[in-house]
Amino acid sequence: MSKYSNIAHYQDFNELLSILSKNGNAYDMEKITSAYRFAERSHGDQRRVSGIPYILHPTSVACIVAELGMDADSICGALLHDVVEDTPVALDEIRRLFGNDVAKLIDGVTKISKIPYSTREEQQAENIRKMLIAMADDIRVIIIKLADRLHNMRTMDCMPEQKRRDKSVENMQVYAPIAHRLGIKTVKEELEDRSLQYLDPIGYKEIEEALLLNEEDRHKFIESIKTQILEKTKDTIPNVYISGRVKSINSIYRKTIMRNQSINDIFDVFAVRVIVDNVSDCYNVLGVVHDIFKPIPNRFKDYISMPKQNMYQSLHTTVLDKKAIPFEVQIRTWEMHYTAEYGIAAHWKYKLGMGPDAKGGDRVNQNIEKVKKMILDQLETEDATDIARNIRNDFGGNDVYVFTPKGDVMSLPRRSTPIDLAYLIHTQVGHRMVGAKVNGRIVPIDHELKNGEICEIITQKEEHPNRAWIDICKTASAKSKIRQWFKREKRDENIVEGKQIVDREFKRQGMTLNDEEMSEFFKTVNMKKQYNTLDDFYAAVGYGGIQLWKIMPRLKEEYQKKYAANIEQITVPQAPVKRKKASSGIVINDTDDVLVKLSNCCNPLPGDEIIGYITRGYGVSIHKRDCTNVPKDLSDCEEPERWISAHWESDAGEAFRSTLQITASNRTGLLADVTIQLSNMHIFIHALNSRELKDSRALITVTIDVAGKDHLRGVISKLSDINGIEEIKRL
Repeated sequence: MSKYSNIAHYQDFNELLSILSKNGNAYDMEKITSAYRFAERSHGDQRRVSGIPYILHPTSVACIVAELGMDADSICGALLHDVVEDTPVALDEIRRLFGNDVAKLIDGVTKISKIPYSTREEQQAENIRKMLIAMADDIRVIIIKLADRLHNMRTMDCMPEQKRRDKSVENMQVYAPIAHRLGIKTVKEELEDRSLQYLDPIGYKEIEEALLLNEEDRHKFIESIKTQILEKTKDTIPNVYISGRVKSINSIYRKTIMRNQSINDIFDVFAVRVIVDNVSDCYNVLGVVHDIFKPIPNRFKDYISMPKQNMYQSLHTTVLDKKAIPFEVQIRTWEMHYTAEYGIAAHWKYKLGMGPDAKGGDRVNQNIEKVKKMILDQLETEDATDIARNIRNDFGGNDVYVFTPKGDVMSLPRRSTPIDLAYLIHTQVGHRMVGAKVNGRIVPIDHELKNGEICEIITQKEEHPNRAWIDICKTASAKSKIRQWFKREKRDENIVEGKQIVDREFKRQGMTLNDEEMSEFFKTVNMKKQYNTLDDFYAAVGYGGIQLWKIMPRLKEEYQKKYAANIEQITVPQAPVKRKKASSGIVINDTDDVLVKLSNCCNPLPGDEIIGYITRGYGVSIHKRDCTNVPKDLSDCEEPERWISAHWESDAGEAFRSTLQITASNRTGLLADVTIQLSNMHIFIHALNSRELKDSRALITVTIDVAGKDHLRGVISKLSDINGIEEIKRL
C-alpha cells in the first residue's frame, strides 16, 4: 500500500473550512466563500476526465494551500485558478470581484494559450517562463501551482500513460526542484514519489514492498532508540519530542536501483528525529546521542551553523546501535522543523505581518529575495528551452559549501566551478577573474568545487570574461552575466562572430545564401520578436544568447521549403567505403602527439599549407594558411605566440570532409548525374543539397570524404565533365 494512500484525492468545501478553522489564523471567510461560490457557478457541469465534478479539483487544491498555512488571497487564487482558462470568465471580472492580488495570482498560474509554437518543448518552456515571471513578482504563484500539480498527480491514474509520463518528467525537472529550493519538503517528496511511480513502476514497487516487509521490525527498532534517548535526557533537557521517519521512496530509489545497491547498504533508510525547544538543546542532545551510540566517521553535518539555501536547519549524525545497525538522527528546534517541512510557506504569516516574530519574518523575507534572484537569473536565458535544465541544476539538491579566504560560507550547486563562485561573490569579481586557488594551490578554472574547500578568486582590473566560460560554468547566474557583458560591451564583435558561425553552419548544411537572400530568409522565419534585424540575430549567436545547433533543424526545414521545392529529389547512393579513423595526420613542433581540431571555417585538407592556433583548453585548432581567420602578418597580431607552425604527415591515413559548391545549368537528371559520378569514384557523401537560381541555373552543395588536396582535385576534374557544370568551388 502506498505511503500516500491515506490522502483523499478530492476534498469538498466543508473540508476546506475544517482545515482553515484548525489553522488558527484570521481569514476573510466571506471572501473565501464568495470565491468558492463563483468558481462553482463558473465551472457549472464541467467534469474532470475521471467523471468527477470539476469544482472538486480547485477545492482540493485550496485544501493543500490551506494545509501549507497560506493566506486568504492564496486560497481564493487556488479556488479560482482554472476559471479564466477553462470558462468564459475574463481576468478583469476576477480583478473587479476579488481584487488585483487574486487576479495576479490566477494570471501567473494560468498557462499560455493561443500562441503558436513550433514544438511542444517550446510551448512548455514558455509556460514555465511565464510562471517564473509571475513567481518573481509574487512567490505565492508557485505555491498555488505546486498544489495544483500535486493534486493532478494524486488523480493521474485516469490519464493516458504517455501523459502521465510527460507530467512526471516535468515534475522531476521543474516542480520538485522548485519545491526543494522553497523548502517545501512535503510537496517535493510526494511529487517525486508519485512521478517515480509512473516513470519506473517496477522499481517503485520493489522498494515499497521491501519497506513494508520490514515495517514491524522498523517500528520496534525506532521505539527502542526513542526509549534510550528519552531516558538519558529526561532529567537535563526539557520537552524532548522524538519521532521516526522513513526516507522517501525516490531517495531510496536513487541510492539503490540507480547505483545498483541493496536497500541494506543505505545508512539512512530510516531515521529518528529529535525536536527540542532551542538551539543549545540541539547540541546537548547531540552529545547524548554520541554518548549512547557509536558515531560513524564523516557522517556528521551541521546545517544549523551552515543552513542550506532553502532555509533548512538541523544537525545530522549517523550512528550504530549495539547490534551495529546504522541509523540517522536528525536534531532540530520546532521552528526548524516547520521550516524543514513547509519552507517559505510555513512562515508566510510573518511576511504578511500576521505574526509576532519580526526576526523570523526578516529571515524569511531575505530567503524569498534570494529565491526571486535565482528565478530572475533563469529568465535571463534567451533560449527558453534551457530553463528546465537551469532549474534542475540551480534549484536541485546536493549543494556544495565552499569557504572564501575570509571565512564566509558560499553555497553553490554541485559541479560548480571557481567561475560560478566568482560571479556569486560579485559580478565585477567574475568579470575580472584571471584564475583561482583552492586550498592555497592554483587550479584550472574548470575545477569542480567540493565541500569544505577554501577558494580564492584571483582578479586583475583590466581583465574581462572569456566566451569559453559560458560552456564551463554551471550556474544560470554566471552564464547570464557573461552573456550580458558580451551583449553590452562587444556588439560589433558579436555580429562578426555570429555571422561567421551562421555562415559556417549554413555551408556545412549545404545552405547557400547571399546577404540579400539571407535577410529575406530570416524575415520568413518566425524568429523571436526581440531580434528586429538580422544583425540582432547575428549578435545573439555571437554572445551565446542563441545556440544555433538547437534551431538549425527548423532553419533547414524552412530553407528547403523556400529554395529547394523545384529541385528534383533523388535517393543518394552510397559507395561502400571503409574509412580509417587514424591519428590526426598533423605534425606540430616535430610531434604528432597533440590534441588537434580541424577548423570548420576553412576545412583544411592534406596538401594545404596549414598553421595551428593554441586554444584555451581545447588543444590546437588547424587552419589553412590563407584562411580569413588567420592574420596575414603574425608578428603584428594580438597574441602572436599562440600561432604555431604545423604540417601534414607524408601519409595522413585518414578521410577528410570537404564541401563543394557546384553551379550548373538546371536540367532534369542533373542531381542524379552528380551522385552517380561520386558513387562511381567510391566517394562517401555526407550531405547533398540543391536549389534553383533565378537565371535557370542550379546550385548544388555537397559534403564528401576525400583523402587530401590532390584527391579532391581529381574529384573536381571528374565532376567537371558532367554536362551543364559551369563552376565548382571548394568552400
